[in-house]
Amino acid sequence: MARLYDSRKRILVTGGAGFIGSHLMDRLLDQGHDVICVDNLFTGTKRNIDHLHTHPRFEFLRHDVTFPLYLEVDEIYNLACPASPVHYQHDPVQTTKTSVHGAINMLGLAKRLKCKIFQASTSEVYGDPVVHPQTEDYWGNVNPIGPRSCYDEGKRCAETLFFDYHRQHGLEIKVARIFNTYGPRMHHADGRVVSNFIVQALLGDPITIYGDGSQTRSFCYVDDLVEGFLRLMETGREETGPINLGNPGEFTIRALAEKVIEMTGSRSTLVFHNLPQDDPKQRKPDISRAKAALDWEPTVALEEGLSRTIAYFNALLPTLKVA
Repeated sequence: MARLYDSRKRILVTGGAGFIGSHLMDRLLDQGHDVICVDNLFTGTKRNIDHLHTHPRFEFLRHDVTFPLYLEVDEIYNLACPASPVHYQHDPVQTTKTSVHGAINMLGLAKRLKCKIFQASTSEVYGDPVVHPQTEDYWGNVNPIGPRSCYDEGKRCAETLFFDYHRQHGLEIKVARIFNTYGPRMHHADGRVVSNFIVQALLGDPITIYGDGSQTRSFCYVDDLVEGFLRLMETGREETGPINLGNPGEFTIRALAEKVIEMTGSRSTLVFHNLPQDDPKQRKPDISRAKAALDWEPTVALEEGLSRTIAYFNALLPTLKVA
């Protein structure tokens, strides 16, 4: 049974029509809150929130967070930003603006309202890490001028802004660094390995692996991640983060592809391409801080999460074939 807050709140979720944002809003509504979803629908989709439009405590506002927003709310979750290389490299200048101007606008709103604000940061702030696993006190190994920099450095700058607003204005902030997350409502063409592999396997297409497949990732199911968000937001003023939220179970990309083929019963073969510039060779969160501060750790095993995600994409298969 969902935990309830002490009182009903009016909560703003930017990027709410996205994969993670839509799941977060489901939980907030289940807890009895009023939720305002703000999204420009660049990567978010109406399909992710279709089931909410008749909900009496849900509102949708199409808006780009790089422009100021004037609302009256009790809490803010800032999730607005394209999060996959395919999408954030499509318009890198806009990606940086979304992270930086978006943060400034949301922080300004939180400052005016004197309300708590959450920043969805990313494991990409660690870049191609030379420390493994990654702890929150690791400063990262990031190329500031590469093709991924619009996202990596944009998110790093957003963290800087959050902590400067906290120090300079006493704003109550919560910063979570998200590691690879997957589940239903992922965009089928976002270029991320889980969605890519599942869609290719279901269509019987060759499964594309960049590099030799030995690079590693740690995959966290979306329900676990959202639970981490809520627990972090419930902490007192003294807990600002940043806190790693992810699953420390580490898998090679090739092992993931083979698992997807096995679970879908696909006849897809593996094809290998050159590794993109600055693509991290390994990625694994140290979640000691999340365990201690939030009493949080993932509970959904990779196979169970993949099964739910495969079922979601399988239901979309007719539309994927048309596309």
